[in-house]
Amino acid sequence: MTSRTPSTVTTGDGVRIAYRFDGDAGKPVLLLSNSIGTDLHMWDGQVPALTEHFRLLRYDARGHGASDVPAGPYSLDRLGRDVVELLDALGLLRVHVLGLSLGGIVAQWLGIHVPERVDRLVLSNTAAHLGPASQWDRPIAELLEAPDMRATADMFLGNWFPDRMLKGDDEVVEGFRRTLLATRREGVAGSWAAVRDSDLRRTAALISRPTLVIAGEHDTVTSADHGKELAAIIPGVRFTVLPTVHMANVERQAEFLDTVVPFLTERPDV
Repeated sequence: MTSRTPSTVTTGDGVRIAYRFDGDAGKPVLLLSNSIGTDLHMWDGQVPALTEHFRLLRYDARGHGASDVPAGPYSLDRLGRDVVELLDALGLLRVHVLGLSLGGIVAQWLGIHVPERVDRLVLSNTAAHLGPASQWDRPIAELLEAPDMRATADMFLGNWFPDRMLKGDDEVVEGFRRTLLATRREGVAGSWAAVRDSDLRRTAALISRPTLVIAGEHDTVTSADHGKELAAIIPGVRFTVLPTVHMANVERQAEFLDTVVPFLTERPDV
């Protein structure tokens, strides 16, 4: 059964996290974790195909969408614990996890710290570390001082999509623009701080669940080299590069699904 509007759970620190289910309750659960500056609707285009195989659990990270926007900075541990508390509240012991960008960093955290909650792991357009940490301080300060999200929205869209999608009135791109403009600056800045302060280059080696890493050939946010670095750390990982910029699930939807679904639906190793 599909919920029409997001429900919420409240974390231990009093923050409401919005979520929704899509698909048949009898199918394996696939948790989808989002990029900074988006909400759970970043996966809308993939829902019909994914619900053929999975019950989807989508959520808005703290600071985004219908979730609360506490003052930052946020930490990766807190973002990861938000997911654990969500799973606990819903009585879900183990799920597949697909995360893109910051969602992929959160997914790494889950694979490192709570592997018993993860079945298979897909890490898309993400990195174990985006440094140096000092490069984040000025953008965070400038964003918090900005009058609105317009300049930041333009920056994000330019980093996420190829020129062919940015020219004209692409309705998908405009949907992402509307979400960005509606996002509170504190949520983006707080999430940037979590990226700034995280470094999983050593601990990602602890990921023991079957893992697929996807990189974008033309991604300037989390480059193909970041993907290669991450894939070199995780034991037994599979690695693939798609001809995309950052939002691989949107830009090359068919190729993305053709990569993700067979991996997630493989029979478990005996």
